[in-house]
Amino acid sequence: MILDQIIFTKKAANSRFSEDKNSEKPFRSIVKAFSWRLVGTLDTLVVSYLLTDEIALATSIASIDFITKLLLYFFHERIWNNIKWGK
Repeated sequence: MILDQIIFTKKAANSRFSEDKNSEKPFRSIVKAFSWRLVGTLDTLVVSYLLTDEIALATSIASIDFITKLLLYFFHERIWNNIKWGK
């Protein structure tokens, strides 16, 4: 039920979006998540390198950080998009 509300079919998404102009389509959330994670990952890479002085380790940390936080941000956005408070 919750998953259906967070990630719904394209047809359902279009009909719901046309009814609620404050809602975002899932693809927009994906693009936002990806662009924000690029910024965050660069930050993680720099901080990790400054702390470890090893580029390979810093890259590993930044790579894992990118994937996990991209997914977390996407689901966070989709959940908040379904909350009517503040709209």
